[in-house]
Amino acid sequence: MNRPPLPEPLPHPVADNHCHLDVESDTQRLPVAEAVASAARVGVPRIVHIGCDLAGAHWAVETAEQHDGIVAAVSLHPNEAPRLAAANRLDAALTEIEALATSSPKVRAVGETGLDYFRTAPEGRPAQQESFRAHIAMAHRHGLTLVIHDRDAHDDIVSILDEEGVPKRTVMHCFSGDSSFARACLDRGCWLSYAGTVTFKNAAYLREALTVTPLDRLLVETDAPFLTPVPYRGRPNASYLVPVTVRAMAELLGTDLAVLCAAIDGNTDAAYGGPW
Repeated sequence: MNRPPLPEPLPHPVADNHCHLDVESDTQRLPVAEAVASAARVGVPRIVHIGCDLAGAHWAVETAEQHDGIVAAVSLHPNEAPRLAAANRLDAALTEIEALATSSPKVRAVGETGLDYFRTAPEGRPAQQESFRAHIAMAHRHGLTLVIHDRDAHDDIVSILDEEGVPKRTVMHCFSGDSSFARACLDRGCWLSYAGTVTFKNAAYLREALTVTPLDRLLVETDAPFLTPVPYRGRPNASYLVPVTVRAMAELLGTDLAVLCAAIDGNTDAAYGGPW
């Protein structure tokens, strides 16, 4: 499947704050150097790469150390937790993730962690919740950003955050709630990161959430190679397509594009502990 063309460059740099550079799409994986260069050409010079399992977390740290424009987040994805728990390996895996989280200044976050009740049966939820709590504790201990994956689990996400304490820097990755849930997350000091899903025809509730999100709490992401924005939905996603989503957000908000880009850029620094 052909990749979408490069969009017109943005008037101010913006970061892709959630991307999976190591995941193959329907076509072969875009080489990291090419992914970084194509994104930079359109005004996306910075990327937060997410490592979601042990191998991916190691790769994330190594890759971030090789590229100035990339920082890493490391974690066990919620859907990894039940499998590891069943093999009596969850505690050891969490220990390894924590070691990686403190192994390099290029690691800015732990995540994506959280709950995914869409792909996990009820019997797997306790392991997900245990892993989520452990990642929250890591973020607190080491002053790292917490990146949250939330799928069909809004109430339990909020309950666990309230019980464990919301880390100072917490990002709701690929925000998927309505305006009411947006307010609940904002009340807890979270940044809300919007992906290409905000452009999908069936996502009116998400666009409503966007409109209640203050400019100083907005982030943007691709979640590449997934969730390619309209009009390229169904084709491989990459960081260079951030401008498509940002332009859609600016139009929905009635905000000047350059103003929105500058806000998102500054928010990224705040959410991830400073510039890189």
